[in-house]
Amino acid sequence: MSDSVYLVDDHAILREGLRALLEPSGFCVVGESGDLPTALQDILRAPPDCVLLDLSLGERSGHELLAELQRRKIATRVVVLSMMAQPRQVMDAVRMGAIGYVLKGASGAEVVTALRQACCGLHYWSPEIEKIAKEALLPAAADAPPEPLHTLSQRERQVLNLVVRGQPSAAIAHTLSLSAKTVETYRSRVMAKLGVADITGLVRLAVKEGLLDGE
Repeated sequence: MSDSVYLVDDHAILREGLRALLEPSGFCVVGESGDLPTALQDILRAPPDCVLLDLSLGERSGHELLAELQRRKIATRVVVLSMMAQPRQVMDAVRMGAIGYVLKGASGAEVVTALRQACCGLHYWSPEIEKIAKEALLPAAADAPPEPLHTLSQRERQVLNLVVRGQPSAAIAHTLSLSAKTVETYRSRVMAKLGVADITGLVRLAVKEGLLDGE
């Protein structure tokens, strides 16, 4: 039986290219989406063997999907396919459960290899980010203080992700199905946890930590 793969990328032409690559290579592409909520719903309804995931999904982040699958303990294995090679992006993805990480400059053969490894429960990292990915798997020192971004809840990260992309509270509220007042509360809490006083400070921190990498 073919290994099943679900594609998550916000560019339809890239999904078409991946399907054309993977199906002749023996994979069964069971679904695809460029929309994070739709992808999550599809994956929860019928978990595939693997998900091939881009991290940059318009105004949303693939890290959100990783975190949600991890929270729900879904056994599907996730391989990230991304342009993002910034250490923060890579380490967060690996710590959120990505079993593979392939850069978009890779060959089709490398993508196929990464998925085959993942379907067997084995890690695969593009050579350029292999050291970073392996470091992310190491246990943190017991006396090391948590990094500021790691103190944020998943919802706080979602709000942060949208705020630094210039989204007003009303738009964020609509996207996350929250009230505008709740969004303001989350934003204030995020700023307090990260030790910044205004939106400009949040954006600077986002750039420094690579949250806007690839945009």
